[in-house]
Amino acid sequence: MSGEDVWGSDGVEAGGFRGLQKAFAAHLRFPEKVAAPVDIEPRRAQIYRDLIYNNIESFVAGGFPVLRSLFDDTRWHVMVRDFIHRHQSVSPYFLEISQEFLRYLQDERGDHPDSALDPLFLLELAHYEWVELALDISGEEFPDGLELEADLEGVLRGVPVASPLAWSLSYRYPVHRIGPAYQPVDPPQIPTFLVVYRNRADKVAFLEANAATARLLQLIEEPPEGGLKGHQLLNQLAGEMQHPDPDQFVQFGAGLLHKLLRLEILAGVQPV
Repeated sequence: MSGEDVWGSDGVEAGGFRGLQKAFAAHLRFPEKVAAPVDIEPRRAQIYRDLIYNNIESFVAGGFPVLRSLFDDTRWHVMVRDFIHRHQSVSPYFLEISQEFLRYLQDERGDHPDSALDPLFLLELAHYEWVELALDISGEEFPDGLELEADLEGVLRGVPVASPLAWSLSYRYPVHRIGPAYQPVDPPQIPTFLVVYRNRADKVAFLEANAATARLLQLIEEPPEGGLKGHQLLNQLAGEMQHPDPDQFVQFGAGLLHKLLRLEILAGVQPV
């Protein structure tokens, strides 16, 4: 066993140093209940407490600006401190703090007494805000070899291809409308369907959709081998919906496919 295995560069025994690290980390996670190690000067401990908390709180508030606006300062800081204390993050990256906070809301927030005061839409709103950030930093790219411009006949003849940067989502609450002035208590009878997407200019936006559009995108995203042409997709959807006039439905659907292509929710059309 070498000296490096036992001693740190400053002469502190490795096992003792690791123990000190764990004790200090426990204090930084929950300073109200866990005292700082006696070997650490109180002034220095305070610097680290402020640094850790302020950085994490800033990233959480920046990733969930609408959610932050719904909480007064006291309740917000109590929640963030509970997140730091309770949640074991699996990622060391600052850009993924938002995802870790979402996991906390999903799996651990309910254990805190204050959660009884949380709005019922809290988790859905947080997920929607996280999706916007996740798409903003996603490394996915648009596929090559597709027609980027097609007329109505073109989207019916070709095979529409979904963008990897478009997420079709459904929520019980209209999360895109929630804010300080609108906080619904009960979910509407009709779910909210949204498509959140990033276009080729790297702008994140959303499209308010409906159940038929959501199903159409699902058919495009989960095609059989070789894919389905635009008119095949729309005829299948017309059959599922038992539409009384499939031809009329296909013509209307061609306009929808063209709109999705123009918004870059569709990455393009595969010519056949």
